[in-house]
Amino acid sequence: MSTLLHRRNTVRNVNELVASAPTISSQLTNDHRASLSARFRAVNTSTHRRLDAWMVEQAGKPYDPFHWTPQIARRVLGTSALRRINTRNDLSISQAVRDELADHLLRSTAGYTQSGSLSYWLSGLSHASLGLVCAEAVTWATTAYEVLQGIERPWQLAQSDAYYDVSAARTSLRGRRDIVIKNDDQRVVLRLRAGSPGKSSGPGLRCDLTIDALASPTGTAASRFIGVWPDAGVCLSVDGTMADLRAGARDLVRTAVVQQRGQMLKAA
Repeated sequence: MSTLLHRRNTVRNVNELVASAPTISSQLTNDHRASLSARFRAVNTSTHRRLDAWMVEQAGKPYDPFHWTPQIARRVLGTSALRRINTRNDLSISQAVRDELADHLLRSTAGYTQSGSLSYWLSGLSHASLGLVCAEAVTWATTAYEVLQGIERPWQLAQSDAYYDVSAARTSLRGRRDIVIKNDDQRVVLRLRAGSPGKSSGPGLRCDLTIDALASPTGTAASRFIGVWPDAGVCLSVDGTMADLRAGARDLVRTAVVQQRGQMLKAA
């Protein structure tokens, strides 16, 4: 049975969700990994497959060709700006974002970027477009900072999203994570999202929980995975139970099946 909890996004509720996280987390073993790999191998694909929570929430709808936008770039720039603030308390959020933008542009000027990278994209924008990117990043960083300031337990910004390559299945999984909180010996993960949660946000959160556990060298799941939608004033959470881990894995495999059927229909 799923442990999905729905709460208002208040400082008190977020801290209660963190404090009440289970003291025991489930662990994915090599047998679990092998079983998942076998299921993905059974779903044939002609190309390398990449899956994440967004694709699960969209019922297998394929991505459009990737291209940078201010909305996509804001999370990368905003999070990097927050890391600057953690090491330099004299920086404001807007100054930290501008410094981050300047570093990317300097990297491009020095020739240390590749086509398609964030730095390369930023270097081709007009001043007006750079201003829009800066504004989006400041908004993201400010929202995240407000959430961070309310957390009572030790936290750190996630170094990266969770990535897991499914063995011999031509499948890569990406799980979103933004903040890691140390709750005694347990680990609680927060994921920030814009907009408002939909009916499939719970399954998406379970997928992020599952991918995060797969990416862990020990296979240990976060004791609780919390999704926060500041714009909507809502937060959802799932626990690191074996039931939720299995549900997340099933949804990922089901999404791969939907994609395969779509490819077959196109081929026909």
